[in-house]
Amino acid sequence: MLRENLDDAGRLLRQVPGAGQEVVGLWVDLLRVGSGTSPIEPHPKDARFKDPTWRENAVYRAWAQGYLAWCAMADRITDRLDKAGVKQLPALRFATGIATSALAPTNFFWSNPAALKRAYETGGRSVVTGLTHWADDLVRNGAMPSQVKRGAFTVGQDLAVTAGAVIARDEVAEVIQYTPATEKVREIPTLVVPPPIGRYYFLDLAPGRSFVEYAVSQELQTFMLSWRNPEKQHASWGLDTYGERVLAAIDEIRAATGAPKVNVIGFCAGGLVESTVLNRLADTGGDSVNAAAFAVTLLDWRGPYPMNSFSNDAVLGLARRLSKSKGVFGAKQMGSAFTWLRPDDLVWNYWVNNYLMGQDPPAFDILAWNADGTRLPATLHSEFLDLFKTSPMAGRGEASYLGSPFDASKIDVPVFVQGAVTDHLTPWQGTYRTTELVGSDDVTYVLSNAGHIASLVNPPSNPKASYFTGGGAGDVDAETWRAQATKQSGSWWTEWTKWSADHSGDLVDAPTELGGGEPTLGAAPGAYVRDEVA
Repeated sequence: MLRENLDDAGRLLRQVPGAGQEVVGLWVDLLRVGSGTSPIEPHPKDARFKDPTWRENAVYRAWAQGYLAWCAMADRITDRLDKAGVKQLPALRFATGIATSALAPTNFFWSNPAALKRAYETGGRSVVTGLTHWADDLVRNGAMPSQVKRGAFTVGQDLAVTAGAVIARDEVAEVIQYTPATEKVREIPTLVVPPPIGRYYFLDLAPGRSFVEYAVSQELQTFMLSWRNPEKQHASWGLDTYGERVLAAIDEIRAATGAPKVNVIGFCAGGLVESTVLNRLADTGGDSVNAAAFAVTLLDWRGPYPMNSFSNDAVLGLARRLSKSKGVFGAKQMGSAFTWLRPDDLVWNYWVNNYLMGQDPPAFDILAWNADGTRLPATLHSEFLDLFKTSPMAGRGEASYLGSPFDASKIDVPVFVQGAVTDHLTPWQGTYRTTELVGSDDVTYVLSNAGHIASLVNPPSNPKASYFTGGGAGDVDAETWRAQATKQSGSWWTEWTKWSADHSGDLVDAPTELGGGEPTLGAAPGAYVRDEVA
């Protein structure tokens, strides 16, 4: 490690002359700005500079141009470091992104013409409201600007309202069976495995935006795992704990439906848990899973991904010590890490809206879910850090889960993989890598538009939704697949339900009661999603 750091330092030193040239270039740009001859313009989609004052007023125009020239210089320097092979480049890009975003003139009251106008128009009330919002967030939101108005949505009333019942519960999770919406259903049921990070109901948002609602409308028997929000006494829960719960859920679903097999779909980190189950079944000859799907899941973390900004030993060590000392890794800590990967959209946008403009944050369902965080048990958190740092799931036998050495090539059931074009957490090239790692000869890859979560809550009714389909997944590299793929209008949900129908057996009469005749434990959305734990 010391040798790598020394080599990196050497690469950085060799780039000093080039960085000096970029600084000179910045001064040239600033001279052009001062003389009024600069061609620099904000990007048409950059909402920060949408106020016409940035174009019409010479002072503000120069201010914006100077800021954008500085940002461009920073980008050119990091591009130089990229070409030089600097290993700490993700961390440098992360730090540079935070700095350039934080120092945007739109983030300060006196240099934001829209905020000044609003203060004048409201007689100063916007300033008072903004200070009130800031004080409230300082006390109640860890000094971060709120992304959604508190109390705008209630789980079970506005969100997570698809009809169903809890058919099983243990200390780790509940199993929810959803009420069929059609007279006939596919005989092989589907288990949805959400990530242990966050509540499951991003997959059951308001009607019309619910993945679950859509699945049951397409004749799929749909079941959902609802993870318990762990506390300090659950510090020992790890991937094996969650994997064992998935295995138990599969048996509970088989008992409730009489089906010999179950299909599974794992979302994000839920796909990591799912992969340990598939690996275990392949290792032991188990055949209770018929087909498997992965949505925005990375099995191989090696690559120039934004999340690698946190991959240095100091950051990982600190995170590991924090969760070990408390038994859990807190929701706010986890949320902040993800938020700062996109500071313009997820921090300063709300800073300006809430504090400078003195407006309430928007009432948007997915933002309400994002603010409703959960904790991670210390052991699972530590294992995720190991996956993130060393990527053992990309190898063969480098780690063991559920008592079996992990080797993705042993997974030979039909596999469906989904990625998202602008995903900043699990970039689509990394999700495509799963098609190359699994050993199945029946592999489908679908690439959705939008980002990490936005792609998952992208219903067919969204006129802006689109996705790419193509053949040869796993046999060609990611860029070749993309070049040959065909763009489709609509949502990848449609493609997944078609694939599921092909791998879910015949149509049979829908069950008239949930739980296979056994007493249910309460109506959906269940108790765990609302932290109602005895």
